[in-house]
Amino acid sequence: MLSRLRRGTAAAGLVLAAVLGVGSWASADAQTPLTGPPPGSAAWVADTTLGVRPPDPAKAGPAEVAAFFAGLPAAQREALAVRHPQVVGNLDGAPVALRLRANALAAAEERDHQRARAAEHGLPAAERAAAAARADRYDDLARRRLLAFDPRGRGQVAEVFGDLEHDPRTVVLVPGSDTDLASYDRPSAAGYDTLAGMARALRAASGDRVAVVAWTGYTTPVGLGVDAAREELAEAGAERLARLAAGLAPVTGPVELVCHSYGSVVCGRSDPDPAAVAGVVAVASPGMGLERADRLRVPVWAVSRNAEDWIGDVPNVSLLGFGHGADPTSAGFGARPLPSDGSHGHTGYFAPGSASLAALAALALTARA
Repeated sequence: MLSRLRRGTAAAGLVLAAVLGVGSWASADAQTPLTGPPPGSAAWVADTTLGVRPPDPAKAGPAEVAAFFAGLPAAQREALAVRHPQVVGNLDGAPVALRLRANALAAAEERDHQRARAAEHGLPAAERAAAAARADRYDDLARRRLLAFDPRGRGQVAEVFGDLEHDPRTVVLVPGSDTDLASYDRPSAAGYDTLAGMARALRAASGDRVAVVAWTGYTTPVGLGVDAAREELAEAGAERLARLAAGLAPVTGPVELVCHSYGSVVCGRSDPDPAAVAGVVAVASPGMGLERADRLRVPVWAVSRNAEDWIGDVPNVSLLGFGHGADPTSAGFGARPLPSDGSHGHTGYFAPGSASLAALAALALTARA
Protein backbone atom coordinates (compact mmCIF):
# COMPACT_ATOMS: atom_id res chain seq x y z
CA MET A 1 0.00 0.00 0.00
CA LEU A 2 2.86 2.37 0.83
CA SER A 3 4.37 1.88 -2.59
CA ARG A 4 1.02 2.62 -4.26
CA LEU A 5 0.69 5.78 -2.17
CA ARG A 6 4.18 6.87 -3.21
CA ARG A 7 3.42 6.21 -6.88
CA GLY A 8 0.14 8.15 -6.60
CA THR A 9 1.87 11.07 -4.92
CA ALA A 10 4.58 11.12 -7.55
CA ALA A 11 1.99 11.01 -10.34
CA ALA A 12 0.07 13.87 -8.77
CA GLY A 13 3.26 15.89 -8.60
CA LEU A 14 4.03 15.25 -12.26
CA VAL A 15 0.53 16.26 -13.34
CA LEU A 16 0.62 19.40 -11.23
CA ALA A 17 4.02 20.28 -12.66
CA ALA A 18 2.73 19.72 -16.19
CA VAL A 19 -0.41 21.75 -15.72
CA LEU A 20 1.19 24.60 -13.81
CA GLY A 21 4.56 24.49 -15.53
CA VAL A 22 3.37 26.56 -18.48
CA GLY A 23 4.82 30.05 -18.29
CA SER A 24 1.45 31.76 -18.47
CA TRP A 25 0.11 29.85 -15.45
CA ALA A 26 1.14 31.49 -12.19
CA SER A 27 0.13 30.96 -8.59
CA ALA A 28 -2.98 32.81 -7.51
CA ASP A 29 -5.35 33.23 -4.59
CA ALA A 30 -7.54 30.22 -3.89
CA GLN A 31 -11.24 30.99 -4.20
CA THR A 32 -14.21 29.63 -2.25
CA PRO A 33 -17.23 29.23 -4.54
CA LEU A 34 -20.33 31.23 -3.68
CA THR A 35 -23.09 28.66 -3.38
CA GLY A 36 -26.52 28.35 -1.83
CA PRO A 37 -29.57 30.60 -2.04
CA PRO A 38 -29.42 34.38 -2.55
CA PRO A 39 -29.17 36.76 0.43
CA GLY A 40 -32.46 37.42 2.18
CA SER A 41 -33.83 33.94 1.47
CA ALA A 42 -34.82 33.27 5.09
CA ALA A 43 -36.99 36.40 5.20
CA TRP A 44 -38.45 35.51 1.80
CA VAL A 45 -39.50 32.01 2.89
CA ALA A 46 -41.03 33.40 6.10
CA ASP A 47 -43.07 36.04 4.24
CA THR A 48 -46.68 34.83 4.10
CA THR A 49 -48.29 38.26 3.98
CA LEU A 50 -49.91 37.41 0.64
CA GLY A 51 -51.51 34.29 2.05
CA VAL A 52 -49.19 31.95 0.17
CA ARG A 53 -45.86 30.39 1.09
CA PRO A 54 -43.07 31.36 -1.32
CA PRO A 55 -40.91 28.57 -2.77
CA ASP A 56 -37.67 27.92 -0.90
CA PRO A 57 -34.78 29.15 -3.10
CA ALA A 58 -32.57 26.42 -1.65
CA LYS A 59 -34.90 23.62 -2.78
CA ALA A 60 -37.35 24.76 -5.45
CA GLY A 61 -36.49 24.27 -9.11
CA PRO A 62 -37.16 26.85 -11.84
CA ALA A 63 -40.43 25.16 -12.86
CA GLU A 64 -41.82 25.39 -9.31
CA VAL A 65 -40.74 29.03 -9.08
CA ALA A 66 -42.40 29.83 -12.42
CA ALA A 67 -45.64 28.15 -11.33
CA PHE A 68 -45.65 30.13 -8.09
CA PHE A 69 -45.37 33.49 -9.84
CA ALA A 70 -47.86 32.48 -12.53
CA GLY A 71 -50.45 32.03 -9.81
CA LEU A 72 -50.05 35.57 -8.45
CA PRO A 73 -51.66 38.78 -9.69
CA ALA A 74 -49.24 41.36 -11.09
CA ALA A 75 -49.60 43.59 -8.02
CA GLN A 76 -48.58 40.76 -5.69
CA ARG A 77 -45.56 39.86 -7.82
CA GLU A 78 -44.47 43.50 -7.73
CA ALA A 79 -44.95 43.66 -3.96
CA LEU A 80 -42.67 40.65 -3.47
CA ALA A 81 -40.02 42.14 -5.74
CA VAL A 82 -40.05 45.37 -3.73
CA ARG A 83 -39.83 43.59 -0.37
CA HIS A 84 -37.28 40.95 -1.43
CA PRO A 85 -35.36 42.31 -4.41
CA GLN A 86 -32.19 40.25 -3.94
CA VAL A 87 -34.19 37.02 -3.82
CA VAL A 88 -36.58 37.74 -6.70
CA GLY A 89 -33.78 39.15 -8.84
CA ASN A 90 -31.72 35.98 -8.55
CA LEU A 91 -34.53 33.42 -8.63
CA ASP A 92 -34.37 31.27 -11.75
CA GLY A 93 -37.89 30.73 -13.04
CA ALA A 94 -39.18 34.13 -11.92
CA PRO A 95 -40.59 36.31 -14.75
CA VAL A 96 -37.79 38.05 -16.66
CA ALA A 97 -39.28 41.55 -16.37
CA LEU A 98 -39.74 41.06 -12.63
CA ARG A 99 -36.13 39.98 -12.21
CA LEU A 100 -34.90 43.04 -14.10
CA ARG A 101 -37.02 45.27 -11.87
CA ALA A 102 -35.91 43.52 -8.67
CA ASN A 103 -32.21 43.73 -9.53
CA ALA A 104 -32.50 47.45 -10.28
CA LEU A 105 -33.98 47.85 -6.80
CA ALA A 106 -31.31 45.64 -5.22
CA ALA A 107 -28.47 47.57 -6.87
CA ALA A 108 -30.03 50.86 -5.75
CA GLU A 109 -30.31 49.56 -2.18
CA GLU A 110 -26.63 48.58 -2.20
CA ARG A 111 -25.75 52.01 -3.64
CA ASP A 112 -27.56 53.76 -0.79
CA HIS A 113 -25.91 51.50 1.79
CA GLN A 114 -22.44 52.26 0.44
CA ARG A 115 -23.17 55.98 0.26
CA ALA A 116 -24.10 55.88 3.92
CA ARG A 117 -20.81 54.14 4.73
CA ALA A 118 -18.89 56.70 2.69
CA ALA A 119 -20.40 59.42 4.90
CA GLU A 120 -19.39 57.74 8.19
CA HIS A 121 -16.55 59.92 9.39
CA GLY A 122 -15.64 57.39 12.05
CA LEU A 123 -14.39 55.04 9.34
CA PRO A 124 -10.83 55.24 7.99
CA ALA A 125 -10.49 57.39 4.89
CA ALA A 126 -9.56 54.41 2.74
CA GLU A 127 -12.75 52.56 3.72
CA ARG A 128 -14.87 55.62 3.00
CA ALA A 129 -13.26 56.01 -0.41
CA ALA A 130 -13.83 52.34 -1.22
CA ALA A 131 -17.47 52.65 -0.18
CA ALA A 132 -17.91 55.72 -2.38
CA ALA A 133 -16.43 53.83 -5.34
CA ARG A 134 -18.77 50.91 -4.74
CA ALA A 135 -21.72 53.29 -4.51
CA ASP A 136 -20.85 54.73 -7.92
CA ARG A 137 -20.53 51.23 -9.33
CA TYR A 138 -23.91 50.12 -8.00
CA ASP A 139 -25.53 53.34 -9.21
CA ASP A 140 -24.35 52.48 -12.72
CA LEU A 141 -25.55 48.88 -12.46
CA ALA A 142 -28.98 49.99 -11.21
CA ARG A 143 -29.53 51.56 -14.66
CA ARG A 144 -28.78 48.34 -16.57
CA ARG A 145 -30.79 45.25 -17.47
CA LEU A 146 -29.61 42.77 -14.85
CA LEU A 147 -30.87 39.21 -14.73
CA ALA A 148 -28.78 38.57 -11.61
CA PHE A 149 -27.05 40.74 -9.03
CA ASP A 150 -25.25 39.57 -5.88
CA PRO A 151 -22.64 41.84 -4.27
CA ARG A 152 -21.30 39.23 -1.86
CA GLY A 153 -17.60 38.40 -2.13
CA ARG A 154 -16.22 39.37 -5.54
CA GLY A 155 -19.80 39.78 -6.73
CA GLN A 156 -21.88 38.08 -9.38
CA VAL A 157 -23.95 39.68 -12.11
CA ALA A 158 -25.73 38.78 -15.34
CA GLU A 159 -26.39 41.62 -17.78
CA VAL A 160 -28.85 41.27 -20.65
CA PHE A 161 -28.07 42.79 -24.04
CA GLY A 162 -31.26 42.70 -26.07
CA ASP A 163 -34.78 41.51 -25.26
CA LEU A 164 -35.09 38.01 -23.83
CA GLU A 165 -38.84 37.95 -24.25
CA HIS A 166 -38.98 39.04 -27.89
CA ASP A 167 -35.66 38.41 -29.66
CA PRO A 168 -35.86 35.15 -31.63
CA ARG A 169 -32.68 33.60 -30.16
CA THR A 170 -30.73 33.81 -26.92
CA VAL A 171 -27.06 33.16 -26.14
CA VAL A 172 -25.55 32.84 -22.68
CA LEU A 173 -21.87 33.81 -22.55
CA VAL A 174 -19.96 31.92 -19.85
CA PRO A 175 -16.61 33.55 -18.92
CA GLY A 176 -13.31 32.25 -17.63
CA SER A 177 -10.82 33.40 -15.00
CA ASP A 178 -10.69 36.86 -13.44
CA THR A 179 -14.30 37.76 -14.26
CA ASP A 180 -16.54 39.17 -11.54
CA LEU A 181 -18.92 42.01 -10.80
CA ALA A 182 -16.13 44.59 -10.88
CA SER A 183 -14.33 43.38 -14.01
CA TYR A 184 -16.85 41.85 -16.43
CA ASP A 185 -17.35 45.19 -18.20
CA ARG A 186 -14.08 46.97 -17.39
CA PRO A 187 -12.97 49.63 -19.89
CA SER A 188 -10.99 48.10 -22.74
CA ALA A 189 -9.12 49.58 -25.67
CA ALA A 190 -10.28 46.77 -27.95
CA GLY A 191 -13.87 46.92 -26.71
CA TYR A 192 -14.58 43.23 -27.36
CA ASP A 193 -12.17 41.40 -25.03
CA THR A 194 -14.20 41.67 -21.82
CA LEU A 195 -17.36 39.66 -21.14
CA ALA A 196 -19.64 42.63 -21.74
CA GLY A 197 -17.65 43.57 -24.83
CA MET A 198 -18.04 40.04 -26.19
CA ALA A 199 -21.77 40.24 -25.58
CA ARG A 200 -22.10 43.57 -27.40
CA ALA A 201 -20.00 42.32 -30.32
CA LEU A 202 -22.03 39.13 -30.69
CA ARG A 203 -25.35 40.95 -30.56
CA ALA A 204 -24.17 43.49 -33.14
CA ALA A 205 -22.89 40.73 -35.43
CA SER A 206 -26.33 39.12 -35.32
CA GLY A 207 -27.95 42.32 -36.53
CA ASP A 208 -29.40 42.83 -33.03
CA ARG A 209 -31.53 39.72 -33.50
CA VAL A 210 -29.89 37.64 -30.75
CA ALA A 211 -30.31 38.47 -27.06
CA VAL A 212 -27.07 37.87 -25.18
CA VAL A 213 -26.70 37.28 -21.44
CA ALA A 214 -23.24 38.15 -20.11
CA TRP A 215 -23.36 35.68 -17.23
CA THR A 216 -20.92 36.18 -14.38
CA GLY A 217 -22.96 33.82 -12.26
CA TYR A 218 -20.24 31.71 -10.64
CA THR A 219 -16.99 32.23 -8.72
CA THR A 220 -14.25 32.25 -11.35
CA PRO A 221 -10.58 31.45 -10.72
CA VAL A 222 -8.26 34.36 -9.95
CA GLY A 223 -5.24 34.20 -12.19
CA LEU A 224 -4.12 30.91 -13.69
CA GLY A 225 -3.05 28.88 -10.70
CA VAL A 226 -4.36 25.76 -8.99
CA ASP A 227 -8.03 26.84 -9.09
CA ALA A 228 -7.83 27.17 -12.87
CA ALA A 229 -6.16 23.75 -13.15
CA ARG A 230 -8.85 22.04 -11.07
CA GLU A 231 -12.63 21.80 -11.52
CA GLU A 232 -14.16 22.56 -8.12
CA LEU A 233 -15.16 26.09 -9.15
CA ALA A 234 -16.50 24.75 -12.45
CA GLU A 235 -18.61 22.13 -10.67
CA ALA A 236 -20.18 24.79 -8.46
CA GLY A 237 -20.78 27.05 -11.46
CA ALA A 238 -22.23 24.23 -13.55
CA GLU A 239 -25.15 23.76 -11.19
CA ARG A 240 -25.95 27.47 -11.34
CA LEU A 241 -25.67 27.52 -15.13
CA ALA A 242 -28.05 24.59 -15.49
CA ARG A 243 -30.62 26.35 -13.32
CA LEU A 244 -30.28 29.55 -15.33
CA ALA A 245 -30.88 27.74 -18.62
CA ALA A 246 -33.85 25.84 -17.19
CA GLY A 247 -35.38 29.10 -15.99
CA LEU A 248 -34.87 30.90 -19.31
CA ALA A 249 -35.93 28.19 -21.78
CA PRO A 250 -39.72 28.50 -21.27
CA VAL A 251 -39.39 32.18 -22.21
CA THR A 252 -36.57 32.21 -24.76
CA GLY A 253 -36.59 28.69 -26.14
CA PRO A 254 -33.42 26.58 -25.72
CA VAL A 255 -30.41 28.86 -25.28
CA GLU A 256 -26.98 28.54 -26.89
CA LEU A 257 -24.07 28.38 -24.43
CA VAL A 258 -20.93 30.12 -25.70
CA CYS A 259 -18.19 29.26 -23.24
CA HIS A 260 -14.84 31.05 -23.12
CA SER A 261 -11.67 29.61 -21.58
CA TYR A 262 -12.33 28.11 -18.10
CA GLY A 263 -16.02 28.80 -18.78
CA SER A 264 -15.94 25.87 -21.19
CA VAL A 265 -15.18 23.61 -18.22
CA VAL A 266 -18.29 24.98 -16.51
CA CYS A 267 -20.37 24.27 -19.63
CA GLY A 268 -18.98 20.77 -20.00
CA ARG A 269 -19.75 19.97 -16.38
CA SER A 270 -23.28 21.42 -16.54
CA ASP A 271 -24.66 18.35 -18.39
CA PRO A 272 -26.91 20.54 -20.59
CA ASP A 273 -30.54 19.48 -20.86
CA PRO A 274 -31.67 19.44 -24.52
CA ALA A 275 -34.98 20.97 -23.43
CA ALA A 276 -33.12 24.04 -22.16
CA VAL A 277 -29.89 24.19 -24.20
CA ALA A 278 -29.67 24.07 -27.99
CA GLY A 279 -25.92 23.58 -28.08
CA VAL A 280 -22.55 24.41 -26.55
CA VAL A 281 -19.64 26.27 -28.14
CA ALA A 282 -16.13 26.06 -26.68
CA VAL A 283 -13.92 29.10 -27.34
CA ALA A 284 -10.23 29.28 -26.30
CA SER A 285 -10.83 26.18 -24.21
CA PRO A 286 -8.29 24.37 -21.97
CA GLY A 287 -10.61 21.35 -22.13
CA MET A 288 -14.21 20.80 -21.11
CA GLY A 289 -13.68 18.17 -18.44
CA LEU A 290 -14.69 15.59 -21.07
CA GLU A 291 -12.86 13.16 -23.31
CA ARG A 292 -15.41 13.34 -26.12
CA ALA A 293 -18.08 15.76 -27.28
CA ASP A 294 -20.68 13.01 -27.44
CA ARG A 295 -20.62 12.76 -23.65
CA LEU A 296 -23.02 15.72 -23.76
CA ARG A 297 -26.64 15.38 -24.83
CA VAL A 298 -26.52 18.47 -27.07
CA PRO A 299 -24.43 19.44 -30.13
CA VAL A 300 -20.94 20.74 -29.34
CA TRP A 301 -18.92 23.15 -31.47
CA ALA A 302 -15.34 24.32 -30.96
CA VAL A 303 -13.79 27.46 -32.43
CA SER A 304 -10.38 26.64 -33.87
CA ARG A 305 -7.50 28.11 -31.87
CA ASN A 306 -5.59 31.01 -33.36
CA ALA A 307 -1.79 30.88 -33.32
CA GLU A 308 -1.49 33.69 -30.76
CA ASP A 309 -3.69 32.07 -28.11
CA TRP A 310 -1.53 30.94 -25.18
CA ILE A 311 -4.17 28.37 -24.14
CA GLY A 312 -2.59 26.09 -26.76
CA ASP A 313 0.42 25.72 -24.43
CA VAL A 314 -1.71 24.25 -21.64
CA PRO A 315 -1.32 20.44 -21.49
CA ASN A 316 -4.56 18.56 -22.20
CA VAL A 317 -4.29 16.15 -19.30
CA SER A 318 -6.70 15.01 -16.62
CA LEU A 319 -5.36 13.07 -13.65
CA LEU A 320 -5.85 13.18 -9.89
CA GLY A 321 -8.05 16.25 -10.09
CA PHE A 322 -5.76 18.38 -12.27
CA GLY A 323 -6.30 19.35 -15.89
CA HIS A 324 -9.42 19.42 -18.05
CA GLY A 325 -9.01 16.57 -20.47
CA ALA A 326 -9.05 16.44 -24.24
CA ASP A 327 -8.56 19.45 -26.49
CA PRO A 328 -12.02 20.36 -27.89
CA THR A 329 -10.41 21.49 -31.16
CA SER A 330 -8.79 18.09 -31.77
CA ALA A 331 -10.36 15.77 -34.32
CA GLY A 332 -10.63 12.98 -31.77
CA PHE A 333 -12.81 15.06 -29.46
CA GLY A 334 -15.59 15.13 -32.03
CA ALA A 335 -16.81 18.73 -31.74
CA ARG A 336 -18.07 20.46 -34.86
CA PRO A 337 -15.38 22.95 -35.95
CA LEU A 338 -15.85 26.69 -36.37
CA PRO A 339 -13.26 28.99 -38.00
CA SER A 340 -11.13 31.57 -36.21
CA ASP A 341 -9.59 33.54 -39.10
CA GLY A 342 -9.13 37.18 -38.16
CA SER A 343 -9.06 36.52 -34.41
CA HIS A 344 -6.00 37.09 -32.28
CA GLY A 345 -4.88 36.10 -28.81
CA HIS A 346 -6.88 34.49 -26.02
CA THR A 347 -9.65 37.10 -25.88
CA GLY A 348 -9.82 38.17 -29.53
CA TYR A 349 -12.33 35.68 -30.90
CA PHE A 350 -15.12 38.28 -30.80
CA ALA A 351 -13.25 40.84 -32.90
CA PRO A 352 -15.56 42.53 -35.45
CA GLY A 353 -14.85 41.20 -38.94
CA SER A 354 -13.34 37.93 -37.68
CA ALA A 355 -14.56 34.61 -39.01
CA SER A 356 -15.03 33.40 -35.44
CA LEU A 357 -17.48 36.18 -34.55
CA ALA A 358 -19.37 35.73 -37.81
CA ALA A 359 -19.63 31.97 -37.19
CA LEU A 360 -20.83 32.46 -33.62
CA ALA A 361 -23.51 34.91 -34.75
CA ALA A 362 -24.65 32.63 -37.60
CA LEU A 363 -24.82 29.65 -35.26
CA ALA A 364 -26.86 31.61 -32.73
CA LEU A 365 -29.33 32.66 -35.40
CA THR A 366 -29.83 29.13 -36.69
CA ALA A 367 -30.05 27.37 -33.29
CA ARG A 368 -33.34 25.59 -32.83
CA ALA A 369 -36.10 27.41 -30.97
